Amino acid sequence: MAASPEWARKFQILKAEVLLLRGMYSQVLIVLDAEPNPSDTRDSVIEVLALKSVAHARMHDFGEAERNLGQAEQLCGTLQEVTCGEVYRARGVLLLQQGQPTSAKHLFEQTATFAHLHGDQFLEATALLNLGLGALSEQHFDEAIDWTDDAYRTSSSLDAGTIGTKALGNLGWAYYNLGDSEKSLELSLEAEKRAIHVGDVIDQMSWITNAGYVYADLGELTRAKQSYLTALGLATQIGGKQGIYNALRALALVSVESGDLDEARKYSDEAFAIAHSDNNRLDELYPLLVKGSIAAQSHNEAQAETIFREVELDKSGNASLKWRAEHELARLYEEEGHPDNADREYRTALATFESARSSLQRNDSKLPFSNNASRIYDDYVHFLVARRKPDDALRWADNSRARTLAEGLGLLPKGTSTAPPPLNPQQIARRTGCTVLFYWLGEKQSYLWAITPQKTDLFTLPPGAEINAAVERYREDLGGPEDVLESANSDGQLLYRTLIAPAQTLLKKDAKVLVIPDGSLNNLNFETLLVPEPKLHYWIEDATIADASSLRVLGAARTGYNGAPNKGKRNRSLLLFGNSVSPNDKYPELPQAAAQMESVAKHFPEAQEQIFARQQATPEAYLASNPEQFSYIHFVAHGTASRLSPLDSAIVLSKMTSSKTTLSNTSVSKLATPEIAADDAFKLYARDIIGHPLRADLVTISACYGAGERAYSGEGLVGLSWAFLRAGAHNIIAALWEATDASTEQLMDKFYDELNKGENPETALRTAKLSLLQHSGFHNPFYWAPFQLYTGS
Repeated sequence: MAASPEWARKFQILKAEVLLLRGMYSQVLIVLDAEPNPSDTRDSVIEVLALKSVAHARMHDFGEAERNLGQAEQLCGTLQEVTCGEVYRARGVLLLQQGQPTSAKHLFEQTATFAHLHGDQFLEATALLNLGLGALSEQHFDEAIDWTDDAYRTSSSLDAGTIGTKALGNLGWAYYNLGDSEKSLELSLEAEKRAIHVGDVIDQMSWITNAGYVYADLGELTRAKQSYLTALGLATQIGGKQGIYNALRALALVSVESGDLDEARKYSDEAFAIAHSDNNRLDELYPLLVKGSIAAQSHNEAQAETIFREVELDKSGNASLKWRAEHELARLYEEEGHPDNADREYRTALATFESARSSLQRNDSKLPFSNNASRIYDDYVHFLVARRKPDDALRWADNSRARTLAEGLGLLPKGTSTAPPPLNPQQIARRTGCTVLFYWLGEKQSYLWAITPQKTDLFTLPPGAEINAAVERYREDLGGPEDVLESANSDGQLLYRTLIAPAQTLLKKDAKVLVIPDGSLNNLNFETLLVPEPKLHYWIEDATIADASSLRVLGAARTGYNGAPNKGKRNRSLLLFGNSVSPNDKYPELPQAAAQMESVAKHFPEAQEQIFARQQATPEAYLASNPEQFSYIHFVAHGTASRLSPLDSAIVLSKMTSSKTTLSNTSVSKLATPEIAADDAFKLYARDIIGHPLRADLVTISACYGAGERAYSGEGLVGLSWAFLRAGAHNIIAALWEATDASTEQLMDKFYDELNKGENPETALRTAKLSLLQHSGFHNPFYWAPFQLYTGS
């Protein structure tokens, strides 16, 4: 029996829709133009015209796109037929391709609403996807992630894999622009793999290009260039104009970074020509910025200055183009010997960046965004040091630190400022009673500011890459079976000579030291560094050491090293959680948990304790316990550290028995962390901890990886310890790596013994560690060194 012409047309339209999603725009037109049917219904004619319009718009054939769209809109008129939603979408796509994202957004929102009302989930998913694209083009990255995540979820319920693939790739690009290269690479590579599987060449080349940008940021320029060349080949093969432009733009950038100015000039000229032919000024600005870099490297100062200023002031540009142009101007003036102009442009670039950062709404976005300014801050700090302004360099270096933490604690003024407020490092050292060691790991040079109550000294250290390599090796050795002291580990000694020895004359015997680390140093316990003389020993035997996040946060701290002293001046109330029921095989019960809880509890008055154990130790119980009323909080449990989404780090407790409290076990980061399941109601997430303000003198997380695994530029390690600091706790004890149950129980018992004697947390923790090191079978730092003290405001 012959197929119905109506159904044949429906299958034809469906095939065209699939081809459109795969980026095969010319094939879309071929399919829709084949065997036109004079008996087509109004609906099918509208659908065909809308699809043709989108295909032409994607190929930048704007005249033909407008013609088809005009016909479709005329047919729709004032009618609200289901297919008219596709006309709204088509108009939005055309506006987006013409560089009008704000106007396109209104059309996509209209499409999504229309589709939802008419029960068209497929159209709704594509509208949400396009809303995400529009937000990306406007650099509204929070919004882009929200829309794209919604598109992914809607497409998943439809089993629409192509939309899901696009959503993953678009999220990868959003996270790249947020400065989260690690998450961006994972999402981009997954999207590329899925695109190859379904034969979606357009998306394949897009996600290859995305990955190339990450490789370039990691310094793998050859690998990045190969990614771009592959993308260019695919785009040329199918005639994808936008894909060709994107690949050329990226090739121009990587060529100028590698110093190949002839190639950079060639690629930037070709990219500019494509953008110019489309009358897309925004797309012109990216290759134009590369042309400015070519002129700067060719020492054509006048031309470079003119181009950079043109990009900076163009109203079609965006914040990232603006701060990049200002940064390039600063470097140009510095290299050409105009220091005052360079200083002004560095400050201008940083003000532009901080203004863009302040527009972000969520901690998830603000945390990685600082990575985007790391090179500007590094170049400016190096510039100020070279100009013999070490105090200014320290002030600006500290301005880059712990901004998200400080904002949450109310330590930053509203709005943006062109310069950080005055800083009195000596006064901070005097108030804390410590020597403060402030580190800066730079690309060309690293620095150490050693701050005492009397003075601040600056020491020059090796480039950050050298220090990072030594830290990585030593961290690996600390986790191994061999005792690093007995083997006289060379990296442990090298790191001591590099990081501590320069300031040794400022460190008195039994010194109290606050370390403000940078980069990889956040993952290093300084107590384990090996002092070579007079006899090889750990630095903990010479000093009491704690970590801090910034001078600004320290300056806001209550009097004393750890805030209020621990000698009866505040009610010593305890909130104790742990010995929870195992939720699954992944988190078995801790054999010593009950003993540790009993040991901790005995150090506090029974009337001032609130203890949650076994079935009662649930996340909802913590959130409902009014944790702000306690001066001490202690967890005895497993901990998880989410590297890609640190605010999904969690304390593992017992499963909740009710749904009264909603926890953040689903978030926009779920796409990148599929291990987070809907039934993870036994996890107390870092993002939920932040939402419950604390006044605790001390929070102890007797769990693995409580300090977190991932350090963000300027922000330090972000995980459970950061979350409790962000909530307002004054001191945190948390683990850098997996701690053993038996040694932890012994360590904590001694620690609380010392607190009962009136010692402050830093001294009590050091004494407890030394007792394991010198008087037990747990002398290897693997057992006593994971726990660190982090001091806050």
